[in-house]
Amino acid sequence: MKRTVYGDDHEAYRDSVRQFLVRYFEPRAEHIRADKALPRDFWLEAGKHDLLGLEVPAEYTGGDAGDYRFNAVLIEELAKVNAALASSVSIHCDVVAPYLVQLTTDEQKVRWLPGVCSGEVLTAIGMTEPAGGSDLAALKTTAVRDGDGWLLSGAKTFITNGYSADLVVIAARTSPEKKAKGITLFGVETSLPGFERGRKLDKVGQDEADTAELFLDNVRVTDAHVIGELDRGFIHMMSFLPQERLGCAVSNLAHAAQILVETVDYCRERTAFGQSIGTFQHNKFLIADLVTQIEVTQAYVDQCVAAHAAGELTSVDAAKAKWWTADVQNRVIDHCVQLHGGYGYMNEYRVARAWRDARVSRIWAGSNEIMKELIGRDLGF
Repeated sequence: MKRTVYGDDHEAYRDSVRQFLVRYFEPRAEHIRADKALPRDFWLEAGKHDLLGLEVPAEYTGGDAGDYRFNAVLIEELAKVNAALASSVSIHCDVVAPYLVQLTTDEQKVRWLPGVCSGEVLTAIGMTEPAGGSDLAALKTTAVRDGDGWLLSGAKTFITNGYSADLVVIAARTSPEKKAKGITLFGVETSLPGFERGRKLDKVGQDEADTAELFLDNVRVTDAHVIGELDRGFIHMMSFLPQERLGCAVSNLAHAAQILVETVDYCRERTAFGQSIGTFQHNKFLIADLVTQIEVTQAYVDQCVAAHAAGELTSVDAAKAKWWTADVQNRVIDHCVQLHGGYGYMNEYRVARAWRDARVSRIWAGSNEIMKELIGRDLGF
């Protein structure tokens, strides 16, 4: 079915993203996977090709797109090539960038945004903690007033881009007695004394994304590092989570759709018992089911993208898109592995790596169970 959410300008941008990935990522994909991180020269080239500053105003060297559909096009093309690539780049330009554009002072914008756009300032966001998981309101990292500054102490984990980041948006508790209403966001340069990184975490999948633990031991920052309003960090995070979850949905679906396209081609070429395996009735019916799941889900996600571009996407609809696409992605790719037979279990085959990569999408950006809780509350339960 023809998609109608994108226009000619979006498709032209899609072509430029594809060309960039063919030139700067695909030839080095194996090396990047082995190194478990995107090299800095990749980020710098992405900056030169206007991939990192879509949300950023032109006065800070950004693309100033003013249209979320360009973000969605970028995420789709990244996810088609590699799910980890989509997660790393989208954290930088689709998740962190809105915080820096919408909540920072003029001085902070001048200090951080040009580097974000060029790839010279790589970003991450420090929400999740070792004992907290999805319970952001229970975070334990503290920011204690000390003279004219703050001392930050605590730990964060599962932080995408955490091993390479130059700037991390850290959520810390500034007024413990206020609970969720006592959290503040800080922009923390990773060069500051007391900021330490753990090892690159050994994940089941998404090898290309550097993921790390972060440790803050009395890291001194000033009021010039506070992002947004004091004690309103939780509210700020909640306001930006719908875009993050929509980005996850876009990535989930594009990733699964591409793997399915490649699996259909495999089923045409692979023979057994003297015929293409796709012609066996079970496989034919299964593929028909998978294609339908992808296309029907695409219609909903496209509606969410259009709604967000118009400023109308609700947090509940974003939650629906996030959990549903995560389930569809895992279901579809699991069947794709089965259709590949023994080859589907070999890491040299893309479908096997995609299967591993997909599993975390049911957990991050709020687990699927949390998404259903949000939807249930909206229904009055």
